[in-house]
Amino acid sequence: MLVPRKKKQSIIKPKNIYLFIYMKQLLTICFSLLLTLNAIAQLKVSDNKRYLVTADKKPFFWLGDTAWELFHRLTREEADKYLKNRVDKGFTVIQAVALAELDGLHDPNPYGEIPLENDDPTKPREAYFQHVDYIINKAEELGLYVGLLPTWGDKVFKDRWGAGPEIFNVDNAKVYGKWIGNRYKNKKNIIWIMGGDRVPDDRAKAIWRSMAAGIEEGVGGTNKAVMTFHPQPNGVDEGGSSAYFHSDQWLDLNMLQTGHCRENNIWDRIQVVYNRTPVKPVLDGEPLYEDHPVCFNAKDLGTSSAYDIRKHAYLDVFAGAFGHTYGCHDVWQMYAPNRTPINGPHFPWYVALDLPGAGQMKYLRSLMESRPMLDRIPDQTLVKDAMGANDRVQATRGKDYLFVYSSQGKPVTVNMGKIAGKEVVAFWYNPKNGESKDIGRFSNTGQQVFTPSNAGYGNDWVLVIDDSTKGYTKPLFSSKRFITY
Repeated sequence: MLVPRKKKQSIIKPKNIYLFIYMKQLLTICFSLLLTLNAIAQLKVSDNKRYLVTADKKPFFWLGDTAWELFHRLTREEADKYLKNRVDKGFTVIQAVALAELDGLHDPNPYGEIPLENDDPTKPREAYFQHVDYIINKAEELGLYVGLLPTWGDKVFKDRWGAGPEIFNVDNAKVYGKWIGNRYKNKKNIIWIMGGDRVPDDRAKAIWRSMAAGIEEGVGGTNKAVMTFHPQPNGVDEGGSSAYFHSDQWLDLNMLQTGHCRENNIWDRIQVVYNRTPVKPVLDGEPLYEDHPVCFNAKDLGTSSAYDIRKHAYLDVFAGAFGHTYGCHDVWQMYAPNRTPINGPHFPWYVALDLPGAGQMKYLRSLMESRPMLDRIPDQTLVKDAMGANDRVQATRGKDYLFVYSSQGKPVTVNMGKIAGKEVVAFWYNPKNGESKDIGRFSNTGQQVFTPSNAGYGNDWVLVIDDSTKGYTKPLFSSKRFITY
């Protein structure tokens, strides 16, 4: 009779136990180091003061989205959906508000929580901010930065609209700023945004300065916080945030709100701030939103289109902005059928996420990241004729490449010789779909006329010209080809 053999039991001998423990510890350390290497990078202002860069001086392209009510109105599952959608579309910054605009002090978040005890900024409620924590952490996990407004402006200065109430003064603003700065001092994906759609009077300026000082103290120093200020639209010569805080040490970059009309000479607005001293980076933090009533007058002027959104984005960036913020009227307020609509949204936020303009912003990022960013400057001397407000032509260049945006696809006469190279190569880039069309090779002298394949309202094009010796590749959208931060 055959007797089955007994299986040998695996026994870890004493001398191997220590090796097992050692290997386990080593793997844990390696995994921790991997997480550290993949962690999102702290941002700072570039050496030339025109851009934001990572600690190792990698250029950062700000492609923002205004999700003002994100912390206030979305559940965690909904926030996951929103953030994943924005990552897939190439966005890099999500602008959101801790003490939200739409009655954010008294109307609870989806979990029944309000942010403060008795409207007291020195008494934040832990349960509410745990939800904010979750979304900031999720954004970091996905590689997104959060443009964090500690409060909307109506809590400082209610003005003629907004739910308010005004709860801040110089003293409690600093306490709250220090508290929220300390809470997120270890989060490298935070960009601090003071303000919130208000023109600050002297009292409000003092409060914002006090809050900024509190944040810097909370995070552990001025070099550990990148800050800006989100203003109301103001005059061309005023220059957004630079009108109020340009010389303040805490203001690292300037932000404009160019507003929700079509033809509002955004190139001049950017240029005013670009040319101010001391030099600071500038961007448009709230332009015309997609699906927004134009100038708040849909009856006469209609609703903004994807073309309107592209036009503002390319004109802003080519005029000297280091990035751009997109916005959608349905998304900023996180509109849903069970909510009171603000100024006539057409779609629930979860449908509006996929409006065409939002999907086309990635082509702007692809273009800008395809060439050296840090030496890029605005330069209208590249073109013979900048056209009018409705068919504007805007030009920008680096040392060995140039971009010209023709907002209605009209022929562009380029003054050659402004970039390096005896010979250049040229192609058209389509902002609607990211496709390129070769034009050819040309001598880098004299003037040269370039004509797109089609023209007219809604047919915008970008002319790209490179020094032929550089061998630059054409922009091609792929999440794997984006610069990672």
